Amino acid sequence: MFLYVDGAAAGNPGPAGAAAVLKDADGDTLLEKARAFGPATNNVAEYQALVLGLEMAAPLQPDILTVRTDSELMVRQLAGQYKVRAPNLKPLYRKVQRLLEPFKSVEIEHIQRGKNAEADRLAHKALQEARRVDAELPPAARRSGRGKKFRLK
Repeated sequence: MFLYVDGAAAGNPGPAGAAAVLKDADGDTLLEKARAFGPATNNVAEYQALVLGLEMAAPLQPDILTVRTDSELMVRQLAGQYKVRAPNLKPLYRKVQRLLEPFKSVEIEHIQRGKNAEADRLAHKALQEARRVDAELPPAARRSGRGKKFRLK
């Protein structure tokens, strides 16, 4: 079974979206899910996408789950090549570790963005929803920082 995940954020932080697509060995889509949220950084959105996907795949109890993502940082952190230093990523990293425990075998692969098109499309669709919600808030209530105007002198 293959799990494709992607996250997207507008701003750093800003409105964000996460998506996961679960496929069988033949490449047929079994499940897909997207979620809008924010404010978040792109790295947080990537981890949120993985959480969403692992929660989606867990009830199916696949023998082997291959996770595919275009987030090289997340792959290297999960492989132990990079430490997770960002305070906002540490709780998500720990949550992913807990969600990985029930799976018999998990492989995590970095793929090029073009090979992650379905998850990317869904993540950006969720991002558009998050932007819409953010835009409906009064400027003082927006946590993304958008709506503030600065003028350099």
